[in-house]
Amino acid sequence: MNDDQLGTRHRDAQPLPDWLYALTALEAAPRLLGQTLVRRTEDGEIRCRIVETESYGGLEDKGSHAYGGRRTNRTETMFHSGGKAYVYLIYGMYHCVNVVTGAADDPQAVLIRAVEPLTSHDAELMIRYRGKLPGGKPINMSNGPGKLCLALRIDKSLNGCELKRQDSPLFLEHGDDLTRLSIVQASRINIPYAEEYADKPWRFYIPRHPYVSIHDKKAADFPIPM
Repeated sequence: MNDDQLGTRHRDAQPLPDWLYALTALEAAPRLLGQTLVRRTEDGEIRCRIVETESYGGLEDKGSHAYGGRRTNRTETMFHSGGKAYVYLIYGMYHCVNVVTGAADDPQAVLIRAVEPLTSHDAELMIRYRGKLPGGKPINMSNGPGKLCLALRIDKSLNGCELKRQDSPLFLEHGDDLTRLSIVQASRINIPYAEEYADKPWRFYIPRHPYVSIHDKKAADFPIPM
């Protein structure tokens, strides 16, 4: 599909169905693969395909910021009903963006770990915002949660943003047909503090996709129940 064909598809794009946001994070994470993340900027809209996600859900998940019911200024957005963006800062310098799902007061969030630009226009803007690319490789602009936030100019000002609304500065649209996608699941990354939850296979990605942050040799096929 060329850029012109993608442009036509974008004009016809529909918001994601409300039922998806009502799912738990574990149910929603694989279903967000292939969907389109849209960032509206002063330079135009940037559209990206989500290729890697990670689930953080419920009070019992020791990898979650809201584990044990921690309801703070930082985690408050996670306690809202599904459909908002949860954006936070890590290491004092990188932002991460999550899709809040589930019911109010049940903290569920899906971390967007990697995206790919849909058109050359999208890639050009992302490279401009990202700045110097490690190794000079275009895939390094968005093959990780902190990287993609730099490339899309996502920061804490977008925390709580309504992802259901197409007039929002950050929103989601229907993308690929899930029935045609291959998906694998693997352990989550860089959460040793989560103890027995550290190795839960709650990371999902499109296998062999170049923009995926880390490919796991132990990843298992994941058939999505429809």
